[in-house]
Amino acid sequence: MIRNLVFSIIFFAGIIIISIVFLPALILPQKVTLIGGKLMGHWAGFCLKFFLTTKIIIKGKENIITDQKFFIAASHQSMFETFYLQTIFNSPVFILKKELLLIPIFGWYLKKIGSISIKRNKVSKENLNFFDDIKKIILKSSRPLIIFPQGTRVLPNERPSFKKGASRIYEELNICCQPLAINSGNVWPKKGTKNSNKTITISILEPIQPNYTKEEFIKILEKNIYSELDILN
Repeated sequence: MIRNLVFSIIFFAGIIIISIVFLPALILPQKVTLIGGKLMGHWAGFCLKFFLTTKIIIKGKENIITDQKFFIAASHQSMFETFYLQTIFNSPVFILKKELLLIPIFGWYLKKIGSISIKRNKVSKENLNFFDDIKKIILKSSRPLIIFPQGTRVLPNERPSFKKGASRIYEELNICCQPLAINSGNVWPKKGTKNSNKTITISILEPIQPNYTKEEFIKILEKNIYSELDILN
């Protein structure tokens, strides 16, 4: 319990300090703000290693796509991946709830780094243009899009069906998908006590080429990620 408390206090204090230090970046070029995001990712890794004695392993680095555009589809069990993946990939573009943009300071940063917002479970003019907006942003950028096809954070042993929006993105972008299986919930679960002396593995799986139907894609993606998570667990 003490480790949990110390971790939470130090981690969030660091995030607040980084946010304050980078406030001037809000009126500077976007690349300056993105440096702050990477710093937060490294801070998350440091706090996990130092306060919870967590070992972080990156598996399958040879599978990272380097010669073409791609988007990332990752399992989602924790806050960990929203911070740490920025240290592995080139400042991913996140899809997030529109409400997050309304949070003072934090929301300003999310908007500045080009996050794509959506109103969940609502039919609106913005949502109808959602996939067109993604296509315009990603095809003009060198940054990869990152999606969490489970839709929300889940427990390590949960296996919900992937959301159909992931297959629509695959179809619309017509680029490679970089699947990631991450067992972060074993250390930093969405609810309850964090666990020390454990390992978080980020498994970078073989890319899925853009030559499948969207129905085939979502089946392959779900099978590959869940099969890897079964191994990691």
